[in-house]
This record gives sequence, structure tokens and C-alpha cells, in this order.
Amino acid sequence: MNLDHVFVCGNPALDFAATLRARRSLRFEMFVSPERLNAWYVESGLVDAVSPGQEGDVAQAKAVREAVYLLVTARRLGEEYDGTALTVLNDAARELPAVPRLTPAGRWTQATPGEALSMVARHAVELLGGPDVPLLKECGNPECTRTYIDRSRGTRRQWCGMESCGNKIKAAAYRARRKAAPAPAN
Repeated sequence: MNLDHVFVCGNPALDFAATLRARRSLRFEMFVSPERLNAWYVESGLVDAVSPGQEGDVAQAKAVREAVYLLVTARRLGEEYDGTALTVLNDAARELPAVPRLTPAGRWTQATPGEALSMVARHAVELLGGPDVPLLKECGNPECTRTYIDRSRGTRRQWCGMESCGNKIKAAAYRARRKAAPAPAN
């Protein structure tokens, strides 16, 4: 099942946090079933296959996702971490991750939903405790709530991705300028 998830944030934990889209308005939920959650794990490249999950796996993933979002936002704004969010993230990271195996065809990682979630949580821990923290930015599109790592030259990137947000904002600004411009005199 290919759901065409968007991976523009520069870190799997940030992309995971972005699976609840438009948090300030529409709140579009990507994880509506265990199958959709498992599809994200595979499409993200963290694992190659995930054993079938249960509704409880979705609830746990959503809890970790919200903890990641709260912690990333606090870190980006220089605020104190929420204690409950820290506990949720650290508990998920404490679980054993999936172990990759070398096969004649290359690397293969089979995971349970819990092992895949542990891998996401560990990415979040490494991100929030690592050197990329000063590069964390929130997308400049007011409807978008993705946080991304800005590794652009001069750290001047404004959008999570050109295809997902940048082109929309630029096109809207262009239309607004055209509409506001005086009509040419004949």
C-alpha cells in the first residue's frame, strides 16, 4: 500500500510528527489504521516490512508522535520540555529497535510495530540531543505545521518543501501581486 507520504523534514522523527497535518486548522490525520501506520514505517525507509499491527499500536504511535511534536516545538522555541512528553518518548526509545539483517539481496529489516516505533523515538532523541537543533524551523506556510531541518545555504529556507508548500505560497503571492497591480494604461 503506497500512500505517498511526504518526507521533506530531514529526519524521520520530524516526518513522523508531521503525519498530523494542518494542526492549527483542518487537522488531517494520516494514521487512521494499523495498515496506514505500517505503510509509513516502510515508506520512510526505516524498515522493509512490518508485521501486522493492532489499533493499540496506532494509539501508541499517535502518543509518541504528539510527544515528539511537543518536544521539538519546545526545543525550537527554547522552552522547557513537557515532563509527560519526555516520559512517552523515552519509554518508546527504551524498547528494542528492529535489527537489520544482511541477505544476498542486501539489507533487510523486518520489524514489529513496537520495534519500528522505537526506531522513530531513537531518531527523535538523537535529533533533540544533537547538533541539528539550531537548524530546526517551522514551515512558513501558515497552514502547515511541519518542522524541518534547514541545511540550506545561509539557513534561509522558508518552507518544509517547495512541492508541498513553497510553490503554493509563491503562486498565491504572485496572484495577489497581479490582482493588486494597476491595470496597464492603453
